[in-house]
Amino acid sequence: MNTSGNFLTKIGIPQKIVWGYLGILIFMMGDGLEIGWLSPWLVDHGFTVQQSSLLFTAYGVTVAIGAWFSGVLAEALGGKRTMLLGFLLYILGTVGFISFGISSMNLSIMLPTYALRGFGYPLFAYSFLVWISYRADKDHLGSAVGWFWFVFTGGLNVLGAYYSVWAIEQFGHVNTLWTSLFWVTLGAIIALIINKDTLPSNKGSSKEKLKEIGKGITIMKEEPKVLLGGIVRIINTTAQFAFPVFLPVYLAQHGIPTSQWLAIWGAIFTSNILFNLVFGIVGDKLGWRNTIMWFGGIGCGITTLGLAYIPLWTSGNIYLVGAIGIVWGACLAAYVPLSALVPSLVSKDKGAALAVLNLGAGLPVFIGPVIVGLFIGIIGDIGVIWVLAGLYFLSTVLTYFIKLPEEMAPGNGHVSEPS
Repeated sequence: MNTSGNFLTKIGIPQKIVWGYLGILIFMMGDGLEIGWLSPWLVDHGFTVQQSSLLFTAYGVTVAIGAWFSGVLAEALGGKRTMLLGFLLYILGTVGFISFGISSMNLSIMLPTYALRGFGYPLFAYSFLVWISYRADKDHLGSAVGWFWFVFTGGLNVLGAYYSVWAIEQFGHVNTLWTSLFWVTLGAIIALIINKDTLPSNKGSSKEKLKEIGKGITIMKEEPKVLLGGIVRIINTTAQFAFPVFLPVYLAQHGIPTSQWLAIWGAIFTSNILFNLVFGIVGDKLGWRNTIMWFGGIGCGITTLGLAYIPLWTSGNIYLVGAIGIVWGACLAAYVPLSALVPSLVSKDKGAALAVLNLGAGLPVFIGPVIVGLFIGIIGDIGVIWVLAGLYFLSTVLTYFIKLPEEMAPGNGHVSEPS
């Protein structure tokens, strides 16, 4: 057992919460099984791209709210209670969405039920990030959060996508949605029951707990670099949630059908989860800011443009499109050190700092579809991709100014992050 603990420590996983990582993986697999196909499926059933965008936007609003509350609620109520709340809201939203929304194909019912479902995964998964920040030592924090994003993305975008390819053939689209309830329940059991560790809650009065929640806002004024970190985190995955709304349709115009798109999407995030680990380690060695700026901002900007022009220039060559997508997925992972950098900006209230970061992780679910809905009718598919690429280049500039307190010392102009 001691040997196992030493191994986990060496690879950056806090031994006390290893079961929590597995629970996140399985929960997110259930949560993400429809992300790659729901939009084109709705379009095939008479919805417009704009209506699909509206549905994902409503979902994104509640994801963003849940993401912001996850950090401060984890400190105020405790990690397990916050994760349990997320699980229950996910179950309620999913049952309502399928039973009343999908069954009637009524957008006015689908919007609130899918939005309720959106509270689920950020409260469940992002609360665990706070847990990690307290259980991992600083020298391995980049690796610990790298493992978090490995299991988070591995479930959401890889296992969910590949499982859907099989499940849709076996059960059909609607029954595949129903199976999500099994997977999220299994993940919750592992993370909340088999995982014996607990993150203590704030034992103070209701007034003190309310003050704790308010710190998620006040910390952005007290430490503006935390706000910058939140903005960079928004940019990180905006394209990830914009692409599923319109890119399958764009690729279909160049000879790549939805089935091949799902294979590409799965390959992209297979690359991404592997590089979540790589860039967690690279960030600890080469500096968190350098990793985010050069591999993340510049790398994602260039490869995002590649996803616009490679299909155009090669008449939809699936191998070249897949290759540039795989590199994009790898560069997307280079933002992983943000989860180590931002809480390290403050000596206390790490939950509040992570609340801002979690809000930044949740907002793209809303902002990505909004960008598509607002601009695709005006500047077209390629124009939207240029907007997304421009945001990545902007994130490089913003990250330059997110410096740790020790880097701001007089005469210390170089990066000196933990290694």
